Amino acid sequence: MKKLLVPFILLLVLIISACGNKTTGSTEEDTKGAEESDTITYESENGPIEVPADPQRVVALTNAGNVLALGVNLVGVDSWTMTNPRYEEKLNKDVEVVSDENIEKIAELKPDLIIAASTTKNLDKLGKIAPTVSYTYNKVDYLTQHLEIGKLLNKEKEAQEWLDNFKADAKAAGEEVKAKIGEDATVTVLESYDKSMYVLGDNWGRGTEVLYQQMGLKMPDKVKEMAQKDGYYTISSEVLPEYVGDYLVISKYNDQDNSYQETDVYKEIPAVKNNHVMEANAYEFIYNDPISLDYQLAFFKENFLK
Repeated sequence: MKKLLVPFILLLVLIISACGNKTTGSTEEDTKGAEESDTITYESENGPIEVPADPQRVVALTNAGNVLALGVNLVGVDSWTMTNPRYEEKLNKDVEVVSDENIEKIAELKPDLIIAASTTKNLDKLGKIAPTVSYTYNKVDYLTQHLEIGKLLNKEKEAQEWLDNFKADAKAAGEEVKAKIGEDATVTVLESYDKSMYVLGDNWGRGTEVLYQQMGLKMPDKVKEMAQKDGYYTISSEVLPEYVGDYLVISKYNDQDNSYQETDVYKEIPAVKNNHVMEANAYEFIYNDPISLDYQLAFFKENFLK
């Protein structure tokens, strides 16, 4: 009986060993496959480009807020990004301020991906440092832009999830606000910077995408006529009453000249007299990335519904 058991045990050992070798072989192939997929192909405006599948050191000369919203590390950003208080807690404390003329400084940061605008200087030189993807401002809408950056960073699922939630939240907020102020109430968005004053259309940051596109609030006919095509329209303080609707949102730079608010022309505007004015920090309001949009939505809910 014992003699019969020995060959059987040997056979069993050989079978187990073979299975183990097969499993090991499969694991090695999987590892090799993972190593080979360190990059993905992104379909950029200028054609396909190989980019890191899991970028760790990104330089964003534009759209830094979109990158931050997706939890990807930034090692270099443009100077305007650093002025936004909403980005502070998400930015690495060692992040460097760079520009499209700081080629050597950008190279020293050893980025594995660079994000730029189509108008960025030295794109060819940047492309020699790391894969460089450029975007044309307003070529696609702001939500599609975030989805594109999600694809670039291999985080399309996360980008889509935020997008769906944001649209649902903004729509619900819009219905709530319109129920309070009326379906036909109009809202004007105003900004004054460097001695110029602008009214804004529905796609120029400053909360305009949230107000008009997602919440469904109305802009005055005069603003729609003059600002909608280019996204903004320059006016003088004297004609401001012609452009201000039932409510006024001011994207305000406290370090700029805001003396127009002390004039009789401004003080006599019905929205001002009715206390229908909302002042936002322009440095927090300027962009239309998820971090900014979530803040803007919360700002409007608080101010319209208080």
